[in-house]
Amino acid sequence: MKYRNLMVVLALVIAFGLLGSLAGPRWTPQPMDEVIVTETSDVAIGSEATTDPVGTYEVAQEVVDLELDGAHVQATLTSPVGAAEGRPGMVFLHGAGTGSHTNFTERARALASAGVYVLVPAKRLDTYTTASRNYPAMAQDYLVSWRYLRDRPGVDPGRVGLYGESEGAWIAPIAAVIEPRVGFVVLVSAPVVPPRAQVAFAADQYLRNVGVPEALLRAIPRGVGAQPPGGGFEYADFDAEPWLRQLHQPVLMVYGTDDPSMPIVQGPLVVGDAIEAVGNDDLTVRYFAGANHGLRIEGELAEGFVDVLARWTAGLPATADAAPQVAGAQPEQQFRAAPVDHPRWYADGDMLVWSLFAALVLLAIGPVVWAFGLVSARVRRRSRRPLPPPLARYTAATGLGALAVLVVFCAYVAYVADLALNYRSADLVVNGGWVALHALGILAVAVGVRSVDAAVNAWRTLGGRRFAPGQVLIWWAAHLGAALLLLISAYWGVFPTVF
Repeated sequence: MKYRNLMVVLALVIAFGLLGSLAGPRWTPQPMDEVIVTETSDVAIGSEATTDPVGTYEVAQEVVDLELDGAHVQATLTSPVGAAEGRPGMVFLHGAGTGSHTNFTERARALASAGVYVLVPAKRLDTYTTASRNYPAMAQDYLVSWRYLRDRPGVDPGRVGLYGESEGAWIAPIAAVIEPRVGFVVLVSAPVVPPRAQVAFAADQYLRNVGVPEALLRAIPRGVGAQPPGGGFEYADFDAEPWLRQLHQPVLMVYGTDDPSMPIVQGPLVVGDAIEAVGNDDLTVRYFAGANHGLRIEGELAEGFVDVLARWTAGLPATADAAPQVAGAQPEQQFRAAPVDHPRWYADGDMLVWSLFAALVLLAIGPVVWAFGLVSARVRRRSRRPLPPPLARYTAATGLGALAVLVVFCAYVAYVADLALNYRSADLVVNGGWVALHALGILAVAVGVRSVDAAVNAWRTLGGRRFAPGQVLIWWAAHLGAALLLLISAYWGVFPTVF
């Protein structure tokens, strides 16, 4: 008997592992076989153009109101005091999340001290949500700020450009195509590839840095590639390349070499090929050693970053193609950011949520029916007929065991994510936790098999007539709910993979 149960457990574990391997898209990122070789480690911008260095001018700031189409936002204007007429201007476009007009203060003041007018508008939030973002519409909103700065006294209207950071780097090229009079485009920590591909790439890099088991990486396309419940998120597949292929303005791209979330080699290669298609070869790229996504090192802006911004901007058009065009620390990118496969229908969006909901409802039926039977028996003053021992405890253990597997998996993923986002590692917990999670999954299967075996023996011994309909309902609901939870767990890799 024990040998038979052991063989059934082994067969089910292999089956769950096989289903997990076959059920969804696999994760096989391709190596990044193209490289960028920096011409020099010195990030300084070349050319014979004469420009004012950072710190030349006093700086003044004021908050202005801007009227958009259907909304208004505040913006902070930072100006060089005493600078001659005809100075360049730069409008900042925010990254993901909320964006205040008080952001980028350090960069704005540094640029203004070098003679560049800077406008930082607040991000419009009434049309910006987690599920819905319209990048062309956002570009139109930012162009209101561009026109305001272009028309300011002291600003050269032909030398006003855009600074897009992170998510803003998807929007800046759109705005520059819509408004050809935009003078230049600065892309800082630019994703370039579609958002879904960038998120998958970032997740892969973060998880690899933590040292997670290879099998856990297959959760990336299953999570990132899925259509979120309730719909929306159409912007996840936004493609910037068609806009980049219409970009005629000079482009400056800046990355930190310690930014695992961005394709720091692939991005400039894509931009370079795209703008070259329209005869534009004015691309300058700078890499800062040890800088993160925000171009910071231990909380401080990377040394030389604001000098590069100021020199390149103030020196245009001479600095647009000045040597060296690619300079700084040597960047490395292990894998290519690429389109993400979508899960099959049964594991996509609403279906996955409904499956989880159905499993939890099934598990809840047992306690509800049990409580109803207990109250009913007391009201009628009759003895209650529980499941014959040991079926009651096996049934409860089966449901709780399957639920525990999914809860522990979610806790494990949350812990790993916290490690990854905070650039920490804990090899013993990460790898030991993964082994423990496999063990818990196998234990849950073993408990379920033992419960089914006990039910079969009880049915044979006592006969089917000895079981009340409520007892049968409790048993089936608990075991079907547990089986569904274990299938969901298998999909996310809880059981050892077969291949």
